Amino acid sequence: MKPARSRLKTLLWVLAELLVFLGVYLGVRAWLQRDMAEGPPPVDELQLIDGQRVKLTDNRDGPLLIYFWASWCGICGLERGTVDSIARDWPVLTVAMQSGGPQDIRAYLERHGLDWKVVADPDGRLAARFGLRGVPAFFVLDPHGRIVSHESGYTTEAGLRLRLWLAGKGARN
Repeated sequence: MKPARSRLKTLLWVLAELLVFLGVYLGVRAWLQRDMAEGPPPVDELQLIDGQRVKLTDNRDGPLLIYFWASWCGICGLERGTVDSIARDWPVLTVAMQSGGPQDIRAYLERHGLDWKVVADPDGRLAARFGLRGVPAFFVLDPHGRIVSHESGYTTEAGLRLRLWLAGKGARN
């Protein structure tokens, strides 16, 4: 009988450790995202590196994904394919934080075969207005231009697609 009791005790200990880990993980994520913008975006109009101006509140056709990234960010490199895939199906606006000027950003996009709409944020001021502490970061705006979801750090394509779908569905109701 002792071996069964020992196994149960071990199992309970492992479950307790997993709960503590999950609690710490979720707490750290919440702390890192505590200042991220919600509701109306902190700016309404942005200028792309090609000079075109984009209004964040003029996306009546559906939700918009705003992706903050940096050319020097390793995790952003892992997210490149995800964002590129989503950009084929959903409107995506990207913000290159502390990645140089328009020429540097164009060279980066060309080197990686990307055709993104990009806003340059050379000094990180725009990222700070959105309450970011680092990149990558994602904001989902509903068709009314309100931030309805945000995430910092690595995230999955399925998770982003679900957030975009929900933002579009919720705006229709």
